[in-house]
Amino acid sequence: MSKHLTPEQERRIKRAFSNKRWPEVASTMSWSIFKIMAEFVDGYQALARIGPCVSIFGSARTQKDHPHYKLAEEIAQKLSEAGLGIITGGGPGIMEAANKGAKAGGGPSVGLNINLPFEQDPNPYQDRDKELNFDYFFVRKVMFVKYAQGFVVLPGGFGTLDELFEALTLVQTDKRAQFPIVLVDKTFWAPMMDFIHNSLLKEYEYISPGDLGLFKLVDTSDEAVSEILDFYSKYSLKPNF
Repeated sequence: MSKHLTPEQERRIKRAFSNKRWPEVASTMSWSIFKIMAEFVDGYQALARIGPCVSIFGSARTQKDHPHYKLAEEIAQKLSEAGLGIITGGGPGIMEAANKGAKAGGGPSVGLNINLPFEQDPNPYQDRDKELNFDYFFVRKVMFVKYAQGFVVLPGGFGTLDELFEALTLVQTDKRAQFPIVLVDKTFWAPMMDFIHNSLLKEYEYISPGDLGLFKLVDTSDEAVSEILDFYSKYSLKPNF
């Protein structure tokens, strides 16, 4: 591994490979199941009544003075003013900007926080009755998709890409009804689009030509909001408030 491991990381690896007695394994697994169930129940109860929402994704590392921060804030505010709630990961960066925009627009501001050793401090713009905390990424991802009627994806890293391709896979495989997936900043996404077009589609044929229609690329907040609202104008989606 190229990255030097910290003492704590070394200890976690050793624990993972240590021999455990079956009663110890069974007990740990049983309690984990209850904890997972509790996270699902808490999420379902808190989010069941929020109405139509859009999940906004992007980097936790985006600074307040970066154009992407302002762009996320504008998109969230305009969507909120149109009657849609905003769901984010509850942390800093793009997530904070989107929750801030939701507050300014007067709409529901949901934060699906995750317990991490770095990068994740809850931002102050979440509605307190919609600020949830998770230990398990997969439970959190269910909430992002289950209660959102659209995705807006701003530039980000591994976590953002994970959330983007989760949404694309669910729609592609018909596990989720088609909903708008909007990627913001064409320049940022251009290298990935080249890979998708040239490698996945043309060279290896690992996706179909129709899969390219699962998402839209835009540059401005008005374009992003229009993609969401135009999609749902066909289905008479009612606003939250």
